[in-house]
Amino acid sequence: MTTLPVPAIPLPDGRTIPQLGLGVYKIPDDEAAACVRTALDAGYRHIDTAALYANERGVGQGLRTSGVPREDIFVTTKVWNDDHGYDETLRAFDASLGRLGTDYVDLYLVHWPIPSRDRYVETYRALESLRADGRARSIGVSNFAIAHLDRLLAETEVVPAVNQIELHPLLPQHELRAYGASHGIVTEAWSPLARGRLLDDPVLAAIARKHGRSTAQVIIRWHLQLGTVVIPKSVSPDRIRANADVFGFALDDDDLRAVAGLESDLRTGRDPSLD
Repeated sequence: MTTLPVPAIPLPDGRTIPQLGLGVYKIPDDEAAACVRTALDAGYRHIDTAALYANERGVGQGLRTSGVPREDIFVTTKVWNDDHGYDETLRAFDASLGRLGTDYVDLYLVHWPIPSRDRYVETYRALESLRADGRARSIGVSNFAIAHLDRLLAETEVVPAVNQIELHPLLPQHELRAYGASHGIVTEAWSPLARGRLLDDPVLAAIARKHGRSTAQVIIRWHLQLGTVVIPKSVSPDRIRANADVFGFALDDDDLRAVAGLESDLRTGRDPSLD
């Protein structure tokens, strides 16, 4: 199985982020440690969790018992909507660190902008403070649309390192990715497999047969060639390993044109502009 090396993408703050990671959304806390250990054993060095996922303790246990030095692992977590606000965010961050059992995270994100509450700017200012004291090595956002990013860039000091958004062949997010690239913001894809909706797609299945790969591997490879960071989620050890086995082949121009034809603007999650 060819799992290494995982490319690293430069961040605007001078650090880098592994382009492939393990997402742990909806993985129960008591299963998260084993999933993290499996991923790290398979060559992953990037784990993405959040306060909302209620599995930071399990993730932390997996990190500590993996045998991989903490400094070699890129760990992301996120502040949830109920904790927006400057002081609230600082308290939420302390709680996340306590559950993870680490003294810093590599990336801390504002999980959703929730413009109806109008607190995402002060929330992000708390992230700037955490970055200044070194406990959050990089900071960024998740589910931010262009309007939210415009305001953040106008009213804060640190360019978000990452915008983590729903992104997959059905929803390639051309405009938002281009905006991020123009400001040095790295785009990261959640729901990269469209929550499984694409796994039986005949177009992708044909490409998979052509390369002797699974449909999931084809989709992950598409993300990598697009230049986004991708964090597929699985609790299956075999699938976790297979999702990392995507560096021994490449999609050609015909493949990429076929995938482009799947675009439909279909979301599997909510539209952040409607919050």
